Amino acid sequence: MNRLARFGGASFVLPFVAAYSFLLIIPFFMGLWISLHRADLFGARHFIGLENYGRLFADPVFYQAMGTTFMLALMIVPALTIITLLLALALNRATRSAAIFRGLFFSSSVLSVTIVTLIWRFVLTPDAGLIAKVLTAVGMEPIPFLSDPDLTVPAIAITTIWWGLGLPMMLFLAGLQQIPQDIYEAAALDRSSRWTTFFRITLPSLRRTTILVVMLQTAAQLQIFGQAQLLTSGGPSGSSRPVVLYIYEIAFGRWELGYAIAAAEVLFILVLALTLGQYWLSSRHEDRPA
Repeated sequence: MNRLARFGGASFVLPFVAAYSFLLIIPFFMGLWISLHRADLFGARHFIGLENYGRLFADPVFYQAMGTTFMLALMIVPALTIITLLLALALNRATRSAAIFRGLFFSSSVLSVTIVTLIWRFVLTPDAGLIAKVLTAVGMEPIPFLSDPDLTVPAIAITTIWWGLGLPMMLFLAGLQQIPQDIYEAAALDRSSRWTTFFRITLPSLRRTTILVVMLQTAAQLQIFGQAQLLTSGGPSGSSRPVVLYIYEIAFGRWELGYAIAAAEVLFILVLALTLGQYWLSSRHEDRPA
């Protein structure tokens, strides 16, 4: 009977394990093997060992792309977490207006990256964009958001934050609705201020949700691609080129598939390490005695 139960449990897990292996595990090891070759998109391969990785870690363009990627993540993840938390707090009400605003803020998340970048091109373009028109109307010079090396990364960050409001906001809303109302009633009886209630009840209760949002957004923003490609094409002078766009240019611009996969493997390991590191730190804090 126990063997039958174990077999039944394995039969439920097996389809997921098979799909996971086929879509992720096997491609990872195939990519790792190809990264050890001088390979192109047409199938030609020549084993060169770790030469691609040596070239990669000596490439200043790769370090520039990694720096841009980390800068984007630092701009986007904290801001998106705070903004969506505040939105969730403001819209955590059972009213029609709150439901309408929840739908409005979530609506940007269902748009494709192409539509999002087109919208923000109409806003940020220095010669005919919405911001340029407003500044020109008040006698000011338009701001070159998409051509100034100091402004392209913030422009991509703003676009991404606007696009990504929906899911984190809904996660925080779900977390808020799981907090027992009895705790708030007890705090009201104790005449706790709003700030005390927020920092002593709401924020600690949302700790796991906050960690989840930060982990998901960190992994997502380290892989940012479409916004940079469609808004600035990585320019000017590579100042807004994230690492995924760097990989794309190598693979489909220079046809160096092995070198591009080596960069992709490094990015994968980096994302995995950061995600596991965040999880470990959060678990360590939870296990610490009060």
